[in-house]
Amino acid sequence: MTDVVDYELLIGGRWGPAAGGRTFLSHDPATGEPWARFPDAEADDVQRAVAAARAAFEGPWRALTATERGRLLLDAAAVLEQCAETIAEVESRDCGKLLSEARGQAAALHRWYRFFGGLADKLDGRVPPFDFPSVLNYITREPVGVVAALSSWNSPAMLATCKLAPALAAGCTVVLKPSELASASVVELVRALDLVGFPEGVVNLITGSGPGCGQALVSHPDVDRVSFTGGPETARLIAHAAAEQLTPTTFELGGKSANIVFADAALDAAVAGVVAGIFGAAGQTCVAGSRALVQREVYDAFLPRLLERARGCRLGSPRDPATQVGPIISERQLARIAAFVEEARAEGATVAVGGERVRLEELPGGCFYPPTVLTDVRASMRISQEEVFGPVLVVMPFATEAEAVELANSTRYSLTAGVWTADVRRAHRMARRLRAGTVWINTYRTMSPLAPHGGAGLSGHGRENGLEALDEYLAPKSVWVELAEEVRDPFNVRLR
Repeated sequence: MTDVVDYELLIGGRWGPAAGGRTFLSHDPATGEPWARFPDAEADDVQRAVAAARAAFEGPWRALTATERGRLLLDAAAVLEQCAETIAEVESRDCGKLLSEARGQAAALHRWYRFFGGLADKLDGRVPPFDFPSVLNYITREPVGVVAALSSWNSPAMLATCKLAPALAAGCTVVLKPSELASASVVELVRALDLVGFPEGVVNLITGSGPGCGQALVSHPDVDRVSFTGGPETARLIAHAAAEQLTPTTFELGGKSANIVFADAALDAAVAGVVAGIFGAAGQTCVAGSRALVQREVYDAFLPRLLERARGCRLGSPRDPATQVGPIISERQLARIAAFVEEARAEGATVAVGGERVRLEELPGGCFYPPTVLTDVRASMRISQEEVFGPVLVVMPFATEAEAVELANSTRYSLTAGVWTADVRRAHRMARRLRAGTVWINTYRTMSPLAPHGGAGLSGHGRENGLEALDEYLAPKSVWVELAEEVRDPFNVRLR
């Protein structure tokens, strides 16, 4: 039994417990042991957090110039560079992410704050060239206000940053709620931001369950925008709750992404890309390339190479540098993955590799599911249509470019897609025809704060990252100024 670390809420610049004194434990998915304790916030805590965010938005945060806000974000970037190792270590322990990947993500967080910090004082408006000789119109973009930001458990600090950095750059204040399954790295992130000197109440942190404090937060009448990363089932509940207040939402949800391999692709690179797309992060990522579509001419050459790589993936502790596939976040998620595979097997799919839970002798309490590859799969099967969120890949052949597009676009998800080909014309044709917010060509799982990310349908709406992310947190305001001195007819709308 390891020592349990205690964490606190941050509300209005003050760290402390939940008002009701309740707590919950987080378990290390590699060992099954509890290791961290968090306040279980309730409606009273949400009320205090939103009130603090509102007071900061109307007061000290709005009083700062855009340049001053940007400078604070740049200061945050410098602090985060110093805190990256701590964030990575607790994230690896909390959600089972490989320590090597957690380090890579934590070391990159500063780039988001530098990018959006540099944009803070460049959010200018425009003056339309109207044909009203005596009227001036100008359009400004103003912060929407208080943002409720809810992040997922699979890359907690990075997903929280994708909301925090643009929201703060736009001039909003934030109440941040991480997933109750993995809150620790987000708390460490906010601890780092608290060292920067943001005015009290600009960044607030609450931890707790979705049905508890999450529901109270997204339905709060003084929240001006909800930004959520997670699954479509939870997004539907949030959408209903937010709709009661007509609160706009940004949803970055799941995917059922196709990784498409054409006959002219460099097969070794394509195999590596498919492996990275689905077995990286144990498949627990919204951009997982969970459907490999392989052109028939190379299917028989591609599949054995893929199966060999899948069999060779090493499962183990996320802190072991030799580990390639870490644990599943929880017993509940592991059972969900197994149920998907068993249902597909019952419908006629062949489990070519994996397909059974793994018990590691050195980690008997861990939640491990091996890289799994299914063949003989039909596009209509549930395993081909719904997000599994685990290391499960279906492989399907296709004959023509048109068939590849049809298969790729056959789900209600539209987040990402991969294309592997040496034909540059085909690559651009596919990018145009694929229904996806991001298309990777001869690469996969590549991201940057400079490029927008998001989808449509069951993959959500709105965008994170890039200049486009700022639009989620800004509202246009149109200002009309009459320059002439004559009195107008008050009973007619002026249209020209």
